[in-house]
Amino acid sequence: MRQSKKTEAFLFRLSWAGVNKMNFTSMSISDIQQGLAQGAFSALEIAQESIDRVAQVDESVHAYLEFTAEAALKSAQAIDDAIAKNTFGELGPLAGVPVAFKDNMNMEGTHTTCSSHMLENYRSPYTATCVERVLEAGAIPLGKLNMDEFAFGSSTETSYFGPTYNPWDLERVPGGSSGGSAAAVAAGLATATLGSDTGGSIRQPASFCGVVGVKPTYGVVSRYGVVAFGSSLDQVGPFARSVEDAAIVMNALVRGGSDHRDCTSQSINTDFTANLNEGVSGMRIGIVPAFMEAEGLDAEVKERIEEAAKKLEAQGAELVEIELPNAQAAMSAYYVLGPCEAFSNLARFDSVRYGYCVEGCKDLNEQYELSRAGGFGVEARRRIMLGSYLLSSGVYDKYYYPAQQVRTLITQDYTYAYHKVDCILTPVSPRTAFKFGEINDPTSMYLSDMFTISINIAGNGGMSVPVGLGSKSGLPIGAQLICPAFRDENMFRVAAELERCYGAASVAPAFAKVGE
Repeated sequence: MRQSKKTEAFLFRLSWAGVNKMNFTSMSISDIQQGLAQGAFSALEIAQESIDRVAQVDESVHAYLEFTAEAALKSAQAIDDAIAKNTFGELGPLAGVPVAFKDNMNMEGTHTTCSSHMLENYRSPYTATCVERVLEAGAIPLGKLNMDEFAFGSSTETSYFGPTYNPWDLERVPGGSSGGSAAAVAAGLATATLGSDTGGSIRQPASFCGVVGVKPTYGVVSRYGVVAFGSSLDQVGPFARSVEDAAIVMNALVRGGSDHRDCTSQSINTDFTANLNEGVSGMRIGIVPAFMEAEGLDAEVKERIEEAAKKLEAQGAELVEIELPNAQAAMSAYYVLGPCEAFSNLARFDSVRYGYCVEGCKDLNEQYELSRAGGFGVEARRRIMLGSYLLSSGVYDKYYYPAQQVRTLITQDYTYAYHKVDCILTPVSPRTAFKFGEINDPTSMYLSDMFTISINIAGNGGMSVPVGLGSKSGLPIGAQLICPAFRDENMFRVAAELERCYGAASVAPAFAKVGE
C-alpha cells in the first residue's frame, strides 16, 4: 500500500529513534503469560517498555488522552511479587497484559472526559465494573483512550481534544466512536482495549483499523460506571489483534457473574475460548442478500465478504440466504431512539452538579444555557436538540412510539432468522477508512453504521474480524458476525475459523517494527 506523506514523515522520525526494545504489545496474551511464567521477562519490563512505547509513538496516533504510568508500574510490581512467591498461577487471565480503556469508563483517580469540554476536569471517584474486572484479572492499565465526544460519531473527529489517526494511514480516520481503542491496538500501543458500542462504535473502528472488535449481547457486560449514550443500546466489549485474545478478555469481563449495580446485567456461564478450535463444519451461516446489494456498498468490501463466505463454505459450513425485512428501517429507528436517550442522559451535565461552568452569569438560567452551549460540541448539541424535539408533546407519539414498534419488528426478524442459521455474516461498514474531512454531511456520516445498527436495536451479539485488505484501497476490511442473544460463542467459533483462513491481525505496517 502506498504510504501517505504523513505516514512517511512518521517513519522517517522513527529511523532516527534508535530504540531497540522488545515490543510486548505485539505479543498475544498467551505469549505474555507464558514468558512471565518461564521468567523470560518481568511484568515491570512489560509495563515500563509499554509506557515508553506509548510516549514514543502516540504523538503520531493520538490514541491516548491520559497515561496511568504509576498504576501500570504498581500492577506490574504486584505480578512480579506473585511470581516470586510462586503464586502466578493464582492470578487472573489477564495477568501482565497491557490494556487501556475508552474515556467514557470511570477509573478511580483518572479523568473521565468522554472527550468533551464539558467533562475536561472531571476526575472519577469510583471505577466502572468492566474496568474493575479487567484490573482484577491482573491487567496492566496504561491509560484512557480518545473517542468521539460522548460517543457521538463514526470517525473520532468530534473529540474536543483532537482526532485520533488511523495507524494504517495517518491521513485517514480510525472510525468511531471507539477510535482511540481500535487505533491503540492496531499501533501496538496496548495488547487489548475496551470500547463501547451503541450502533457500531466497536465494530466499525475495528474494521477500519484491521483488528478484532466485539460487541457482546446486551446485558453480558455490566454498564455500571460507563457514561451512557443510549442506555438501551450501549454495550462494552474488547478490541484485540486475535480472536483468542478477545475471547480471553471477554472471560475476564464476565467473571463474577451479574452486577447488582446494573439492572440489565446478566449472569452467564460461558468460556469464550472453549470452541475456538471446533471449526465450522455443520454450522449454518446466514447471508443477507439485501445487505450485499445495498446502495453505497463499495465493490472491494463486497468482494471480501463474498470471499469470506466462500472460505467458510469450503470449511464445511452451509450458507443459507435469509431475510431481515425490517432492517432497512433500523437507521430511522436508531436516530429516534438514540437521540432521545442521549437527551435524557446528558441532562445531568448542567454546570451546577458538575461539568463545565461559565462564571459571572447574571442568574442560574444564563449559567445553565451558556455552560451547556459552551461545554458541548456541535454533534452533541445536535443530538440534544433532536432528542428534545422528539420527546416533546405532540411529537412523541408520532416518532418515538413507532420507533419502539420498529424495534420489536427488527428483534422478531432476527429471532426468526436464527431458526434457520447459527450465525449471520455481513459487511461491517460499506467502505474502508475515509480521509479526514472527506465526509462533512451528518447523514452521510451516519450511513457508516448502516450494517451495524440493527444489532444494537435487537440486542444481539456482533463482532468484526479482519478479512484482508481492499483490492483498490489496500486498507483493512472487516466481516461482521452476528449471533443469537446470549449465544456469543457461535460468532467466536466462526471468527476463529476466518482467522485461520486470513491469519491473526498484525500491528499496522508503519508501526510493526517500532521498538523491536
